[in-house]
Amino acid sequence: MFDVDRLLAVDAPLRQAQRATSAGTRAGTGTALVVGGSSGIGLASARELIVRGYLVVLMARDADRLTVAAQELGSGTTAAPADLLDADAVAQVVQDILAKHGALDVVVHTAQVMAYGRIEDVPQDIFERTVETATHGTANLARAVLPVFRRQGHGSLIVVNSLLGHIVVPEMGTYVTAKWAQLAMIRTLQLETRDAPEIHISEVSPGAIDTPIYEQAANYTGRTPAPPPPVLSPAVMGRAVADCIDTPHKHVDVGPGNKIVTLGFRLLPWVYDRLVGPLAQLAVFRGSDVPPSDGNVLAPMPDRESERGGWSLLAMRRRRE
Repeated sequence: MFDVDRLLAVDAPLRQAQRATSAGTRAGTGTALVVGGSSGIGLASARELIVRGYLVVLMARDADRLTVAAQELGSGTTAAPADLLDADAVAQVVQDILAKHGALDVVVHTAQVMAYGRIEDVPQDIFERTVETATHGTANLARAVLPVFRRQGHGSLIVVNSLLGHIVVPEMGTYVTAKWAQLAMIRTLQLETRDAPEIHISEVSPGAIDTPIYEQAANYTGRTPAPPPPVLSPAVMGRAVADCIDTPHKHVDVGPGNKIVTLGFRLLPWVYDRLVGPLAQLAVFRGSDVPPSDGNVLAPMPDRESERGGWSLLAMRRRRE
């Protein structure tokens, strides 16, 4: 562990120039850490934060891919390779940011792995790693950054959860369990920071987003998974995440059907239970005879990382041509 007070005392004039006040931070003059920033929603969020004037540090497991992503973004973006499940490594990334920039104003948490398959079919190590990424990973991040926010007197922690943190879908129970547990932690953090009005904890819940996560996921269904339509651009999520800095919200839905699906799950469970299985088979699981795969759950797959996954209507049409 490290002495946050000592680090925050280093180069105080630089820190004051970077953030001055929390209002200045929301104007886009601060330093942001994007966890899971090498691909998908994280990469799109980093791109949007740079447009809005933030200095961005990317964190993810694979150092080579992270370096490529930072070079792609340019504008002084830096890479900080670390596994979110390594608490000491996460703390070191925060320490390095404070030492270099004097403050850490925004943290965006998008890192997550996914597994398809019935609970009984998903191997124990895959199940545990998926859930641990959402739970222990989020807790590691909170323990590293919230003391910094409290000493600064401000800060935004934005966690990307999921529509599946509010509903359940068969053969996605591993990911559902991870996201429900993460949502409980987010809500608890929101309550535990009520004493600090300039510390904001936001949860952003996307529906289907055009990222590589579906092809990177572990899969024990025997079929090829795909995001259910409508599939939105990662840039939409990037803007939603960045907007939480300017106008903090506890919960933000990104997806035209999110609220309707969640309402049906809560108010009409007998209807939901009857329909969700057949609809998932139609919209999510396609193809057959797909061999079991651990995906990127236990180790990164840098060759499959990018901002988009090719699930847009145009990309799908090109695939068929």
